[in-house]
This record gives sequence, C-alpha cells and structure tokens, in this order.
Amino acid sequence: MLKISNRILQTMAGTAMGISLLAGAQTPAPPAPAAAPAAQAPAAPAAAAPAAPTWSVGPMDLSGFIDGYYSLNFNRPSATSGLGDQINQLYNFNDKTDQFELSAAKLTLNHDPDPIGAHVDFVYGRTNELINAAPANSTSNTGQLPYLEQAFISLKPPKAKGFELDFGKFVTSAGAEVIEAKDNWNYSRSLLFVNAIPYWHFGARTSMPVSKTETVGFQLVNGWNNVSKSNGGVTGVFTSAYVKPKATWNVNYLVGPENSNTTSGLRNLFDTTLLLTPPGKINAYLNYDYGQNTNPAKPTGDGKTHDWWGAAGALHDQVNAKSAIAARVEYFNDPDGFMTGTAQHLYEGTFTYEYKWVEGLLTRVEYRLDSSSAKYFYKQTDASPSQTQQQTLTVAFIAFFGPKR
Repeated sequence: MLKISNRILQTMAGTAMGISLLAGAQTPAPPAPAAAPAAQAPAAPAAAAPAAPTWSVGPMDLSGFIDGYYSLNFNRPSATSGLGDQINQLYNFNDKTDQFELSAAKLTLNHDPDPIGAHVDFVYGRTNELINAAPANSTSNTGQLPYLEQAFISLKPPKAKGFELDFGKFVTSAGAEVIEAKDNWNYSRSLLFVNAIPYWHFGARTSMPVSKTETVGFQLVNGWNNVSKSNGGVTGVFTSAYVKPKATWNVNYLVGPENSNTTSGLRNLFDTTLLLTPPGKINAYLNYDYGQNTNPAKPTGDGKTHDWWGAAGALHDQVNAKSAIAARVEYFNDPDGFMTGTAQHLYEGTFTYEYKWVEGLLTRVEYRLDSSSAKYFYKQTDASPSQTQQQTLTVAFIAFFGPKR
C-alpha cells in the first residue's frame, strides 16, 4: 500500500511540475516596445492584453484546490479522553480540532465525452483518509483506491439523444452537499451528509434526458464506499433530476445488500433534495433522507431492521460580489444507534460567513452548534461522554484554480 501511495504522490508531483513547465512554455512573451511613429503617422493601436491561462494539457482540463482550516471546540476534547483524539464529533473532513489541519488538496484531470471522456480526481489530506477508509462491511481498506476520489471513463454517443454511460469510481448522487467544501454553502458538512448517505460507489451509471426538464438514470454498483466487498452483492441506484429555471428537484433510491459476508438483508435509502433559485440573491434547499438496514436472517443474524431519518434546510444570501452568508438547520433521528453508535435524536445549527478576496481565494468563518438527546459528546479528559452539546468555531481558507471557478 505504501509503494502504491508513494507512486501516486510521485505521479501527482510530476504532473504538477509538468504543468508548471508547460504553462511557462505556453505563456506568450510580452511584445517588444513599438518604435516611435513618424510625425504625421496615426498612433499605433494599444497592445492586446495577455491571454488568460487555459489550465489544460492537451485534451485534459486541469483544476484543483487546497482547503485548510483551524477549528476551536468549546468542549476542548483531549487526546487522553475516551475519544482517543481531539476531534469534532459528527464532523467529516474538518473534524480535527484545536489545531491547524489540511482538509484536502485536490488535482482534477477532466475531458468531457466527445464521445469518449475521462475524469480523475487525486485527493490528499483528511478527506482522503475518511472517504477511502475501510467500509462498514469490511475490516480493511485494501483495494479502496487511496488518493483517488473519482476515476471513471465516459461514453456519450453523438446520436443517443443525450444518453451517457460512466464506469469506474464516482461520488454518490445522493445528498444536498458534496465532498468539496468550496461547492457547498456551509463549510462543515451536515448530519445527513455524514450519517445518512454514502460517499461514493464503484460500478456503472447511466443518465438519459426524457424531457426538456427531467433526466433519469440507473446505477449498478458495489454498494456503499466499496471497490470490492465481502458479500459479493450489488446495489441498484435509481435517480431523477427535474430542472426548472427557479427550482431543481432530485430524487435517489438505493437498494442492495450491505451486511458483511452475506447477501441476506437489504439496505434501502430514499433521498430527495429541493433546490430553490428564485430571482435575486437568496437561494434555499430542503433535504430529506430515510434509510433502513435489515440484519442477516438466522442463524447468522436476528433479521432486525434498523432505520434512520432526517431533514435539513439551508439559506444562502450572496450579499455582494465579495461576501455571502449561509445558515443551515437540521434534525437527525438514529433510534437504534445504527449510524452514530448511540440511540439519539440530533439537532444542528450552522452559520457561515464567506469572503472572496480575489477570484480563486476565499475565507469562511463558521459557528456551529450540535445538540443530542443523549450524553454523546466528550469534554476535555472525559473517560466517557458527559455532554449533550458541542459548539465549534472554524476559520477556513480555500484556494482553487481551473477553467470554471
């Protein structure tokens, strides 16, 4: 695994060096100063401004970002507590607290299908550690394709009326948020993102426009966050996206076996998001998730069904070209503790301020409150959880580049 990781990092470093050399080679030299015109000659036209960088190498577009932060947890959990680490509980990607931390460094290579395309996301940092950790139905992360968030090829036949087929590793279509913080309204991810849905899948997915406003799709994948899995069963994913000028409605349904070493017992997930984009600077979304997992039947299991569900709502106000504010509230119910490890009702409220310094560099300052019906949170050197609340304050810096900012 170490040799593979080193080889991937060497490849990314080599790619970055190559990009730098190529960018230097492609940047046009400044024009030489024009000679003074004759006394009665018309003035020479002004020199054209230098061309903007293309951020591409051959047919591949390049983009990427670096995302770092400092988070303060008012409970001040210690590495000597029962947690065994200084973390913000229920968080993803920005879960380290009371320290500076790299959430993610990412480099993307993309070629839109014409009719063949390819997409690769290299990712490093805490995000890589979490999305490529051992899945729930395995004790090892062997074969999880570390340092790769996505890697898939695409086929879009020119006469197939918009039909597209992708194969490889790709992020899930479920949820209102994505792995990349810069593409979300808030900096931290919601309870639903962390607990209710998968990160990614490995397999095949299709999409097909069926009208001017709706696109449907079907995916056949190896389950939740699996390249390979111990039970050999596959998961089916049904998707629908209904897009209008002022609203987008997404629906996802996932079903398949997710228990270890057996195909007995199914996991179901229904996910839907309504995004509202009325005229003006304020947008909003509503997100709902309901999931259930059935244990294996006897003699290996009790056949019990565990469920979880939650709802979230968020507002985003683009105050001006430089500043934006966002607020999110949500509720998550885990009655058996199947997803969080503790039977509890969770509430969460988040307020985020964003300031864009220049194109490609932004700062976010975020306050968040998590509350539980149980004593779930650790404080300082607690040997066991003693708190029903957790408050955090986070400052993040994100620098990004690419054809689309």
